[in-house]
Amino acid sequence: MAEHLASIFGTEKDRVNCPFYFKIGACRHGDRCSRLHNRPTISPTLLLSNMYQRPDMITPGVDAQGQPIDPRKIQEHFEDFYEDIFEELSKFGEIESLNVCDNLADHMIGNVYVQFKEEDQASAALHALQGRFYSGRPIIADFSPVTDFREATCRQFEENNCNRGGYCNFMHVKMIGRELRRKLFGRYRGYRVSRSRSRSASPPRHRRDRDRDRDYDKDYRGDRDRDRDRDRDRDHHRGNGRRSGGDKYERDGGRRRHRGSPRRSRSPVREGSEERRARIEQWNREREEKQ
Repeated sequence: MAEHLASIFGTEKDRVNCPFYFKIGACRHGDRCSRLHNRPTISPTLLLSNMYQRPDMITPGVDAQGQPIDPRKIQEHFEDFYEDIFEELSKFGEIESLNVCDNLADHMIGNVYVQFKEEDQASAALHALQGRFYSGRPIIADFSPVTDFREATCRQFEENNCNRGGYCNFMHVKMIGRELRRKLFGRYRGYRVSRSRSRSASPPRHRRDRDRDRDYDKDYRGDRDRDRDRDRDRDHHRGNGRRSGGDKYERDGGRRRHRGSPRRSRSPVREGSEERRARIEQWNREREEKQ
């Protein structure tokens, strides 16, 4: 029983613990959720709730006065925020990932997830952020259960085809430019630029699934070729057992055919009605003569 409960913990089959809180550290139902939100007492990941205030907060692409905003300005505003947060939090230790949600739902909008290399670094940052403000708003920080962002991010969003848009229940991680990423994370040893939206050194889920499917297809083709060779050898041995002289067989449209035998001719062309009537009259005359 204990093994079963452990195997379904944090999944949809778990009727006690909230799977969304376990995966993304946030739940749209909040405290009204019918399942438990097990808040960790220690974690390498911190959640700064609703911290990033995008300039098009009310309507995407439009400012508070109803004027359209240049997408480059929006990206510049975001990268200024990202660099500011990174520089402040990096004082407490090495940052492995810093993710900002681009979702629009209340429980996810502007959420900032920072994952440190060590738990004690995250703990020091959490204590330092207590009672502090950013842009005139209080910082709400807490430990997060999220340690694997590959499971928290939206796979469809990574493939640019999420039909839920900003109200998806999985993370839509906002990207920064390659140069800024190299500038911030390049200070750490072993850093390598990753194309994953989840900022993880591991490949994204769609690439891992594609590799898994490719490996499966490769194994399938290998098994199929081995079976085909085995059938060919079996037919060869059976042919040698039935016929003397070492006759060889080859496959012709799924049927075995002796190599020396002629191919089956095509069906004859159908006769015309006059030719058929003449042939019938000839058969009748031959039958009368015999009688």
